[in-house]
Amino acid sequence: MYEISPIGFVSSPLTDAATAPKQGDEGAPDAWLRFDPAVADALSDLAPGQEVLLLTWFDRADRAVLRVRPRGAVDRPLTGVFSTRSPDRPNPIGLHRVTVLEIDGLNVKVDNLEALDGTPIVDVKPVVGGVAER
Repeated sequence: MYEISPIGFVSSPLTDAATAPKQGDEGAPDAWLRFDPAVADALSDLAPGQEVLLLTWFDRADRAVLRVRPRGAVDRPLTGVFSTRSPDRPNPIGLHRVTVLEIDGLNVKVDNLEALDGTPIVDVKPVVGGVAER
């Protein structure tokens, strides 16, 4: 058995999956990441301007879905979810490339986040460049 525990939650004006942008660069708003005090030390080296990969758990996703019509377009063929960015999938892990805008204690403001309000945060990872930057 594997267990993933949220380390925080998204605070966003987005509340409805049907009207939310499908990707961050399609008009997604800035949002706050509200972290649990237990992970405070893990936030110590984040800085405004830094690009990070935010991993979330799409808690409202349908985990039984294996094929979708990409972007909900009825004229597109059914496609296996592993070839799409659909939130509906067996393990609904969200992957978001965002930029840190502001940090206020346990709260981190990021840009262009298409996750819904209340979405659990699973992890944050830096965006790394070439070998010299690792």
